[in-house]
Amino acid sequence: MNKNGLFALVFHGVFSVFLAAPLIIVCLVAFTPENMLSVPTLHFSVRWFVALFNDNGFITAFCNSMGLATLAATGAALLGVPAALGLLRYSFPGRAALNGLLLSPLMIPPVVLGVALLRLFNEFGVNGSFTSLVLAHVMLIFPYSLRLIMASMVSLSREPEHAAMSLGASAWTTFRRITLPALLPGILGGWVLAFASSFDELTATIFLASPATITLPVRIYMSMTETIDPMVAAVAVVIIVVTVGLMFVLDRLVGLDKVLMGKN
Repeated sequence: MNKNGLFALVFHGVFSVFLAAPLIIVCLVAFTPENMLSVPTLHFSVRWFVALFNDNGFITAFCNSMGLATLAATGAALLGVPAALGLLRYSFPGRAALNGLLLSPLMIPPVVLGVALLRLFNEFGVNGSFTSLVLAHVMLIFPYSLRLIMASMVSLSREPEHAAMSLGASAWTTFRRITLPALLPGILGGWVLAFASSFDELTATIFLASPATITLPVRIYMSMTETIDPMVAAVAVVIIVVTVGLMFVLDRLVGLDKVLMGKN
């Protein structure tokens, strides 16, 4: 059977256009000279990019999202390594239940988590603070980091560790010099996915953000409910460009197959 026949090529071409069409339309709308969401037909304009970079609300929200996603993804990675080690290398009562508990944020709707966390943080008087947002996002994105670290650890050979310990290396030295470097692709991949999930999180964040801690998705949502100007399209183009640039850099430095699949 010829897998690269005419039908297959046409199908993949149509499917690729179907996936890329919304992004192309958004990019075109961002360059419209009009005051509403419309595809430019006569000429292009960068007025909405100028307006975007002069809008302190969007700039502050972008900085909040970058800082929040960086801290949350780093926290999830730091917690994910010992959690993966404990779940995969040790047998103890309740291990399956603990694994399900740690992955439960993937199964619970974000709106439910948002309401629950709002109630919890109100009890402690920290709702609306940046710290509460970081803690909430760590919990929401932790499963992504944990799964990739566990996937990387499953394929990890323990022979180098046994050899190091038989030669007198301590458990900490073995972990620091052998285990941790071998897990770096999985840790990095989990960090990238966790960062993207945190940066894009909207539903739960709406319940927890305050006027001082508004993130970019919340700011975009607010803008879309208040006006129909193409500034949100300009924001989308900036995010697309930054994302493509980061993926290119990661592919050159590490390799996307290692980052996204946790391969060693």
